[in-house]
Amino acid sequence: MNGADILCDVLLANDVNICLANPGTSEMHFVAALDRRPDMRCVLGLFEGVVTGAADGYARMTNRPAATLLHTGPGLANGLANLHNARRARVPMINVVGDHASYHLPFDAPLTSDIESLAAPMSNWVRRIEGPDDVATATKAAIHASLSPPGITTLILPADAAWGEARRPSSVASDRPQPAVANRAAIRGVADAIRKARGRAGILVRGLAASADSLEIAGQISAALEVRLFSEVQVAHMQRGRGRVATTRIPYPIDAALETLADIDVLVLVGATEPVAFFAYPGKPGRLVHEGCQVLTLADHGEDLKTALEELRDELGIKSSQPVPLVKTISGEGRPSGPLTEDAIAVIVAQKLPDNAIVCDEGITSARRFYSLSEQSAPHDFMMNTGGAIGIGIPLSIGAAIACPDRKVLNLQADGSGMYTIQGLWTQTRENLDIITIVFANRTYAVLHGEMRNVGVQTIGENARRMLDIDNPSLDWVSMAKGMGVDAARAHTCEEFTRLLDNALSRHGPFLIEAVI
Repeated sequence: MNGADILCDVLLANDVNICLANPGTSEMHFVAALDRRPDMRCVLGLFEGVVTGAADGYARMTNRPAATLLHTGPGLANGLANLHNARRARVPMINVVGDHASYHLPFDAPLTSDIESLAAPMSNWVRRIEGPDDVATATKAAIHASLSPPGITTLILPADAAWGEARRPSSVASDRPQPAVANRAAIRGVADAIRKARGRAGILVRGLAASADSLEIAGQISAALEVRLFSEVQVAHMQRGRGRVATTRIPYPIDAALETLADIDVLVLVGATEPVAFFAYPGKPGRLVHEGCQVLTLADHGEDLKTALEELRDELGIKSSQPVPLVKTISGEGRPSGPLTEDAIAVIVAQKLPDNAIVCDEGITSARRFYSLSEQSAPHDFMMNTGGAIGIGIPLSIGAAIACPDRKVLNLQADGSGMYTIQGLWTQTRENLDIITIVFANRTYAVLHGEMRNVGVQTIGENARRMLDIDNPSLDWVSMAKGMGVDAARAHTCEEFTRLLDNALSRHGPFLIEAVI
């Protein structure tokens, strides 16, 4: 038995049975060990950003880590942008990064790098395996660290630790940490603040506090004491739709965000952090709450958020039978017709979303209306780009589809962002994943045009336009998708888009709609 076999055994013994991979020479012994374990599902990504983004999507839907397999420092570096997003999403993940044999490192071969320094900014925990007999201990520690509280762990696997003979470990099971209990004094303090600020208090939810059952508890507090419910600007994971409690998403544009929170004197954080502006702007504040707003933490990431909300409800004297304002009906938006627009796409998708679907939203500016509309859609799960590093939509949908193979996944994808990880379409085909990718083909980085205006530039010249537009040449998403095995078609009108969406919803497997707007 070698170190690579033990690594497989420990992962599988702890319910880590998905390996998203882009391996190289240093990892061949681990690849061979994985080949001997059919109970591990191995999924190839043609770019490391697809691998790490898919592991993020998997974790958001399961609250369990997947393993990634990356080739030395440069392979890890290729996946760092979506590791950044995953760290901001606060998900569990175990990165296995291969390295040269320990005795080969002094030769400074071409792929030698400082993996620890590359991993540290995007990881909550980093460890190098010291040898074959350290594999079991290090892997168990990585699994435990990925769950306590959930976060990114990076395990560096030297080639000689993988191929070297090792003693069979006495135990392969890692302790499964339980969420910590929220502080009682904090709960009493929050309750007192809410009573004093009735009608001017808000609750900001994130993580498991944004699940349907936790939102119902928050909704009871909201209904009883006029407390407003908020979600973060970039939603990591939330359960939404008819029959569920809706939240107000804090807007991305800073002026709108400031206006949304202007009358909040007490903001209670449940698994969330204080909201701040995405960027600094001349003459604008960085904090989104006003200077006198009291920001209180009910429960932190890693704590039992649902129980904390229950205890807050009880502390406030609200009965568990308190009625909740659930969303019940579809609004009278009507059925869009004529030339296709971004708003029309949002309306059509919200109206046609099937029960229990999963929506990955990297539509950036183009999908801005969907969130508000989707509170009246069929019950679904909703996820966004949490860290601002674009190129996560396609990989995120892959991870979600692997995690939930019996559910339809829809990816609302901006065209410029999609090009960062377009290789993921190939993985969708290889794994026959049930994903509909809707590309908002506006041929520009529209968000950056808006940011130019935000910093005071009202008119842009040719140099700026050439850096912000992607219309010369125009991207042919249908051809690119078909080249990677994904069936695809193009829509210019609402009628064409509706027909294509109906067709995609009626079948299994990947389909891409290029929505020209």
